[in-house]
Amino acid sequence: MGRLFGTDGIRGVANVDLTPTLAYDLGRAVGHLLEAGGRSVVIGQDTRRSGDMLVAALSAGLASVGVDALELGVVTTPCLAYVAANGEHAAGIMVSASHNPPEDNGLKVLSGGRKIDDEAEEELERLIFRAESLPGRTNAALGRVMRDASPVEGYRAFLREEAGDALAGLRIGLDCANGSASEIAPGLLAELGAAVTAIFAEPDGQNINVGAGSTHPETLAATVSEGGLDLGLAFDGDADRLIAVDESGVVVDGDAVMGICAIARLRAGTLRHGILVATVMSNGGLERAISSAGGRVVRTPVGDRHVFEAMERTDASMGGEQSGHIIFRDLATTGDGILTAIELIKTMRASGEERLSTLAAQIPRLPQVMLNSAVRHRDQWEVDPEFAAAVSRAEADLGSRGRILVRPSGTEPKIRIMVEGDDADEINRIAHELSELARARLN
Repeated sequence: MGRLFGTDGIRGVANVDLTPTLAYDLGRAVGHLLEAGGRSVVIGQDTRRSGDMLVAALSAGLASVGVDALELGVVTTPCLAYVAANGEHAAGIMVSASHNPPEDNGLKVLSGGRKIDDEAEEELERLIFRAESLPGRTNAALGRVMRDASPVEGYRAFLREEAGDALAGLRIGLDCANGSASEIAPGLLAELGAAVTAIFAEPDGQNINVGAGSTHPETLAATVSEGGLDLGLAFDGDADRLIAVDESGVVVDGDAVMGICAIARLRAGTLRHGILVATVMSNGGLERAISSAGGRVVRTPVGDRHVFEAMERTDASMGGEQSGHIIFRDLATTGDGILTAIELIKTMRASGEERLSTLAAQIPRLPQVMLNSAVRHRDQWEVDPEFAAAVSRAEADLGSRGRILVRPSGTEPKIRIMVEGDDADEINRIAHELSELARARLN
């Protein structure tokens, strides 16, 4: 049987691929593996309608093996990570499919506030497939299921302290993707002194990420430019990503946000070892900007877990992805869209520059095209002779003028094709030719 866990937990269409039975079995497996020792497992969810069903199944699975389940309700993934890092809890489980469509859902397991490693995932898979045989408990030894949102206040207090008065007086557009950020971001930013114009902050269980959030910042861009706002902030469904919008309505992606914050820290001497960790998807312009400022970029495979592991290995304090999943390791164990927004605004204010566009201009951007091709055989592109040969020919044509990255999605049945170089027309042609060939050959 294929692996249940992808690059970001278990994902699939809720009640089709990701069933209550699977969630129940995962609960049993987590409870059995962690040997909680009297500590609870804390559970959070985003705003998908299927979340309640899956949380109930997880809690039942945990309780059946004698582990208490503490349900927080709708929270962001970084909020769950913050609470789960508390020594009172053996682990955390987030029920979310992040930026995926509403019909999908996902299960992410965290230990010590961070995602579990490959070895732990493999052990959980083995336990899931024999979950029925795991020893259960009888009445007095069953775990309890509790619902308590009060631990969320500790996370809110952390964000308030980190922000200080940096947001006071700013006019901010906020796109909550009809997801978890809707529960916390508008009120928090208003408490911090910002005048907030919130959009897509009315979740109904079916509208998360629909034409909204960090993957669709177009409406936010129009809201900022037409409303004369200072900047815009767009989160994804579970708010672990941030995509910003400058005062003119121009999108400022994760590479630019990382670059702005990293260069400021380089100048202040607070970017540890002068290292910024980024994935192979980050634009070459970011690497040039960091190098010019006296730092260096360490690249990793795609996935925030790879980023965090490289940050630990190099003792780096900052890293992230072009998608806006950015980790400030001296402050958090995972990417946090709201925290990233605060750090970006603090950097703006400290620089004396009120316009995000001016800071973003420090980060040049090489022409880059990224296409997603829906394919059934996403892991077979390297062994398909015609497609692999086409990639090799394109790489030879580009030479030192650019680069090509082809990789299977870890969360969707797609192959992702990135082409980067100095000639926009050339890379656009190459990307579309490869995308069409992938659809023809890998389906």
